[in-house]
Amino acid sequence: MSSEELCVTVARKCLSVGRKSLSAAQCLDLAAQVSAVDLDVKPALLYDSNGASAEQVQLYLSSLQSSRFLSKSLLTLALNGNVLVVNPVSVKSNLERLLHDSGVVVIDVCHLLEKPVIVDPLRGDLKNIAQHLLLLLREFEEQKEAEKPLYVPEKSDEWNLCTVFGLLLGYPVTYWFDQTKSFENCLCMTPLMVTTVSATWRAEAGGHRCCLYSFSIPAVLQRETQSNLENWNLRLQEKFQQQSVLTDLTVCRSMVTLPSVCL
Repeated sequence: MSSEELCVTVARKCLSVGRKSLSAAQCLDLAAQVSAVDLDVKPALLYDSNGASAEQVQLYLSSLQSSRFLSKSLLTLALNGNVLVVNPVSVKSNLERLLHDSGVVVIDVCHLLEKPVIVDPLRGDLKNIAQHLLLLLREFEEQKEAEKPLYVPEKSDEWNLCTVFGLLLGYPVTYWFDQTKSFENCLCMTPLMVTTVSATWRAEAGGHRCCLYSFSIPAVLQRETQSNLENWNLRLQEKFQQQSVLTDLTVCRSMVTLPSVCL
């Protein structure tokens, strides 16, 4: 059985919801994304192919690990109804970088603001979240229960998931807003520079193109975030050069202005 056939078979066996299974294209894209996490090209993947549970995603990972398609290092993280595939070493490194040298730019986009503004990345709530996630990951690894999903406690219901996902997914910037007041933001009709990173997964004979990252930065803050974005890009290229499964790394940037932005 080829790598492509293996990935399609395992995904359809483990991730079907009801009578619906993933298409072959979805299976291959998922395999490419999970491979990128396994290779430390990206720290985590937010699973959104369908409504499969954390247990199903864990079964998918375990099956590919048993087939030696993936390493044993990945884990499934269940966070407030969402499921992520996580490279714990990479995520811990990013969280530690945030706590030690503020390696992530946090942008306040509260709806009451006239325009987005950069805020202290170590403001109380975000610092507490990073410390809590670090503690959870360390405890989980010590228990050596990698074949079970890691469930984040109910206190995460109060977290700003937009901000948390930005941290876990390894973006150089992440948005924040005071969700206790409103889930709206000030990004409507605001010019945004969208960065998209893609690569070719060589496991498929013809090569499967997949999107590894996609995030935006308000154009008004482009100068203030430029250094951080350049450092992030250098780290990405260094990690990409340390593996050979993914090729043809491409970084594209475009400017968009939207009537509404959902975070």
